[in-house]
Amino acid sequence: MPRAAAKKPAKKAASVEFKNFVPYKPKRGEEYMNEKQCEHFKAILLNWKAELMEEVDRTVTHMKDEAANFPDPADRATQEEEFSLELRTRDRERKLIKKIDSTIERIEQEDYGFCDTCGIEIGIKRLEARPTANLCIDCKTLDEIKEKQELG
Repeated sequence: MPRAAAKKPAKKAASVEFKNFVPYKPKRGEEYMNEKQCEHFKAILLNWKAELMEEVDRTVTHMKDEAANFPDPADRATQEEEFSLELRTRDRERKLIKKIDSTIERIEQEDYGFCDTCGIEIGIKRLEARPTANLCIDCKTLDEIKEKQELG
């Protein structure tokens, strides 16, 4: 049996996403981005950040525990590739944590939930789908079209 086939498969780097929250149901005539709504989104963001931080801790522990100096170059290369993939994922999540922090800051400054470009309400459902959104769906669509045209 070839040596590579006997090894256990490499783990995929898991991306953590916010989950397990109860969708907000606005009451009739309720003001947009009132205190309850802001608390709802702040809780989602803090929970998401905590999950990402746990994943960072798991990665550090995993890399310490699994680090080995394999004599076989193929085994070493496999481990290095696995670690590289994990580190790339953690780097993306580090950037996401910064975005979550700035979004929490926007909530505290009462500037959350409104489009940066046109100033209209982003909407509760869109914010629940993407709590760090800072553009309404129309402005985001235009932004993506412009980006696509520039990049070709």
